[in-house]
Amino acid sequence: MRSEQEMMDLVLGYAARDERVRAVTLEGSRTNPNVPKDIFQDYDISYHVTDMESFIQDPNWIDVFGERLILQTPEDMALFPPDLGGWFSYLMLFTDGNRIDMTLIPIEEKEKYCKEDKLIRILMDKDQTFPKLPAPSDEDFWVQRPSAAFFADCCNEFWWVSTYVAKGLWREEILYAQDHLHNIMRPMLMKMLEWQVGTQTDFSLSVGKNGKYLKNHLSADSWNELMSTYPRGTYEEVWEALFTMGALFRRTALDVAKQLGFEYDMGQDQRVTSFLQHVRQLPADAGEIY
Repeated sequence: MRSEQEMMDLVLGYAARDERVRAVTLEGSRTNPNVPKDIFQDYDISYHVTDMESFIQDPNWIDVFGERLILQTPEDMALFPPDLGGWFSYLMLFTDGNRIDMTLIPIEEKEKYCKEDKLIRILMDKDQTFPKLPAPSDEDFWVQRPSAAFFADCCNEFWWVSTYVAKGLWREEILYAQDHLHNIMRPMLMKMLEWQVGTQTDFSLSVGKNGKYLKNHLSADSWNELMSTYPRGTYEEVWEALFTMGALFRRTALDVAKQLGFEYDMGQDQRVTSFLQHVRQLPADAGEIY
C-alpha cells in the first residue's frame, strides 16, 4: 500500500506538470483534526482546472494514479442524477487499497467552492488567486440545537411511523415493516441520540457521518440497546426491535426534553405503544382491529 507521502507526491506531481490544473485542494477527513487517522481514509482531492471538457473527454487521464480495483463517475451515471452542478468527479479505489475521490472544478468557480465547506486545505495555487482560508474546521457538521418544534416533530414522526411497522408485521409484509423501521424510524432515533450528545457537549462537536462516532458518547447500556434494534429477518425479532427502539427513544427524548426545557408528549407515546402491543396480539384472521 502506497504511503500518504507517495500518494500526495503523485497527486501534486501530476498537477504541477499539467498546465490545465491551476490549483489543488484537499477536503474531508484528512483535513479534520478531530478525526483519527486510519488506513481507510480517502484522499478527497479537487483539481481546479481551466479546461474541464478536455479531461472529461479523455477517460484514461486518471490512469496515472495507479491500477484501479473499481471506478465510479457519478456525474456520468444514468441511475443517479448528478448533484455537483458543473463539476465532475472520479471515485477511484486502487488495487493497493488506497482511494482517491477526485473532483474537477472550473477554476473560475473557486470563490463558490471556498464557501461550500470549512474542511479545506490549499495544497497548490499556481496563480496565487485563492482567498486566504481559516484553519480547517468541522463546525458545519456539529450537532445542531433543535427548536421545540423540531423536537416535537421528531417525536411525532417516530411514533406515527411505528404504526406502519406494526401493520406490516401483522400483514406478514416483513420488507415493508423493515423498511419503515430502518429508513424512517431509525433516522428519528439517531437524531434524538445526537441531540442528547449535543446537550452533553454544548453542541460543539460532530458525531460523524451516519453517527459513526456516537458510540464514544453513549453509555454502554444505551449502545447495547441501540445495537439490539438491528433485527434479523424474523417477525419476532422485528417486533422486539420495534419495542426496544421505542424504549430507547422514550428515555432519550425525555432526557433531551429535560435538558432543553421542552415538553415530551407522553400521552402520544403511551397511546401508540398500547396500540402496538394490541396489534402484536391481534389474531392473523382478525376482522376488526378493536
